[in-house]
Amino acid sequence: MKYLISFFIAPLFILSAVSQKETFIGKWTAEDHNEIGYLLFDSEGYAAFEISGQIMGGKEFYINDQKGKMTYAINYETTPIEIDFTLTKIESGESKKLLGIAEFTDKNTVNFNINFDNVRPSQFDKNSITLKRVK
Repeated sequence: MKYLISFFIAPLFILSAVSQKETFIGKWTAEDHNEIGYLLFDSEGYAAFEISGQIMGGKEFYINDQKGKMTYAINYETTPIEIDFTLTKIESGESKKLLGIAEFTDKNTVNFNINFDNVRPSQFDKNSITLKRVK
């Protein structure tokens, strides 16, 4: 009997983990200092920031005449959720991490804070932004 219960409960945990991961996938918008920007998460693990029509990130982009990519990793086991963005120069393999935190207020709204100094924010503060899912 306990094996039968495990058989039914295990898929629920697996489905829960999959649906959680997919909650970030898509295009999000935010306004920061009267400028509208976007944050994109794709299903292959790539992320990109778009500000004033300029895209930084994704599978391939150029910065300072060097080809790069930006990936993301999400840790749902922490509160708030931890998001790591990794910018990698494709030719040299050199990389830099941007550490962030996120908290869903509903399925289409996320409080988001990121630090560009290799230190993860510990809370949401005046530097935080609210992301809204683009439908």
